[in-house]
Amino acid sequence: MEKKKTSIAVIDGQGGGIGSTIIKRLREVMGEDLEIIGLGTNAMATGAMLKAGANRGASGENAIVQTVKTVDILIGSISIVMANSMMGELTPRMAEAISSAPAAKYLLPLRMPDVEIVGASKEPLPHLVDQAIKRIQEIIAR
Repeated sequence: MEKKKTSIAVIDGQGGGIGSTIIKRLREVMGEDLEIIGLGTNAMATGAMLKAGANRGASGENAIVQTVKTVDILIGSISIVMANSMMGELTPRMAEAISSAPAAKYLLPLRMPDVEIVGASKEPLPHLVDQAIKRIQEIIAR
């Protein structure tokens, strides 16, 4: 019996730079053994994630709300669980769906205006992505 590929939704907004970085690194480290879905708050973010190597992509509130229920792992910046973040692109409905989804969540503690995550390291994005991927590999290996 063939093992089901682990499905990971990478969520990002604005220009999709963080999501693209995550997807590129996932592909470098884990190859094609993953189903990666790029979920953008807008079409530009989704397009960037598809270009970075996502298998599929979708944009907007309803796409995010519906898809996060179906994947094994969610990854993005901490802002994906904060209503009205990303300059308002991340809606309260999206934040609720992501927070409530049964998937394991890996949130990168990136700086946001008016929010400080006390105790979070001030690592650059590539280091945070590597740490998240290491944890994801541990979960998948179980």
